[in-house]
Amino acid sequence: MSGGTLAVLALTVAAAAFVQGASGLGFALIVAPVAGLLDPGLLPVFVLTAMIPLNLYVAWRERHSLDLRGAGWITAARLTATPAGLALLWAIPAGSLGAVVGAATVLAAVVSLVVPSFVPGRGAYLGAGVVTGLTETATGVGGPPLALVYQHRPPGELRATVAACFLVGEVASLALLFVTGRGRPADMGWALLLLPALAAGAWLSRLVHQRLDARRMRAFVLVFALVSGVALMAGT
Repeated sequence: MSGGTLAVLALTVAAAAFVQGASGLGFALIVAPVAGLLDPGLLPVFVLTAMIPLNLYVAWRERHSLDLRGAGWITAARLTATPAGLALLWAIPAGSLGAVVGAATVLAAVVSLVVPSFVPGRGAYLGAGVVTGLTETATGVGGPPLALVYQHRPPGELRATVAACFLVGEVASLALLFVTGRGRPADMGWALLLLPALAAGAWLSRLVHQRLDARRMRAFVLVFALVSGVALMAGT
C-alpha cells in the first residue's frame, strides 16, 4: 500500500470514527466503499477489525442507554446467520465484491431514507439480526438494518445498542473468516496501524455527541452512502 493510499484510508477512518461515535452508525458505510475502491482485498477483514475498538469504546461510553432486550434478540439472530454470510462471501467472485458492497450500500441508504417511523418489536430485532449477519460477514457492512430498527429511538439508545450488537458480531465474523481461511492477517495489520486515526475520530466525537442533531447526522451518512456506493459500483 502506497503512502498516499494509506493517508487517504487514515483520513477516511478518522472521519468515519467521528461520524459513528457521534451518530451511532456510518463507519462501515463510509470506510467499506473507500477501502473497496483502494483495494478490494481489504474487505471485509479490515473493516471488521477496525470497528472492534470503536464499538467497544462507544458501547462503554453509552452503556446506561443500552437496550438489553433488543440487543439480545439481534445478537442471537445475527450469530445464527453468520455461517450463511460466509457462504455468501464464497459465492461472490472476488472481483465483484466491491460492486456487491456498493449495491447493498445504496439499497440500504434508499430504504433508510423512505421508511416510516415505527416502534421496533421482536420481529424487527430478529430480521435486523439476520440481515446484519449476512451482509456484515460477507462485506463488512452491517449497520443499515440496525439503523432502520433504532432510527426513531433516542440517540443514546441507538449508539449503545448498535455498538454492542456490532461488537459481538464482528468478533464472531472474524473468527469464522479466519477459521475457514477467508481472512488475511495483513488486513488486520492495516487496521492496527490506523488505530491512531480511529482514536482521533472517536475522541472528537466525544466532544459533540451529546449536542449533535442525530437526524441531520444520519441524513448526512445516508447521502454519503448513496454517493460512495454509486462510485464503488461505477469503479468495478
